[in-house]
Amino acid sequence: MTTRRTLLLLRHAKSDWSTGAADDYSRPLAKRGKHDCARMGQWLQIQQLLPDFIVSSPAKRARQTSKRVCRELHIAPDRIHWDESLYLADLPDLRAAIASAPSSATCILLVGHNPGLESLLRYLAGAPVPEPPDGKLMPTAALAVLEMTTDWQHLQRGAARLGGLIRPRDLPR
Repeated sequence: MTTRRTLLLLRHAKSDWSTGAADDYSRPLAKRGKHDCARMGQWLQIQQLLPDFIVSSPAKRARQTSKRVCRELHIAPDRIHWDESLYLADLPDLRAAIASAPSSATCILLVGHNPGLESLLRYLAGAPVPEPPDGKLMPTAALAVLEMTTDWQHLQRGAARLGGLIRPRDLPR
């Protein structure tokens, strides 16, 4: 029997550039970003897309995004795996982070940054990903839902089907 797997790619929510953070890594979420995290977490809950493995960049805005989304899903923050290599990760780093998931995991939530997430989405999608009119495939707090049967350690180009690309602004208020 083939195991169906779901990979959830979540870009961190909107960050606040005006906080005086010491560096990019330390930049926190903006008010809108905090609100968008809750909305995306609620959407995941309604869709019953509940990850059994969560891996996130530890950059402050990604960390806050992960924790807020998990709060909506009633997932304890100690279940989040912080992976330093996800901060500004490229395609090989992202694939390695996914490969670190237990083989028993059927739904992974990966929280990270662009342009890496967009590269991973295009790589895994079995068909060309439609470009939105604004040219922003994965704006802040966007979620890509990828469905596949391939195990996490052997993700190849075209291994997944894009089940949806959800943006916070597309959700009911």
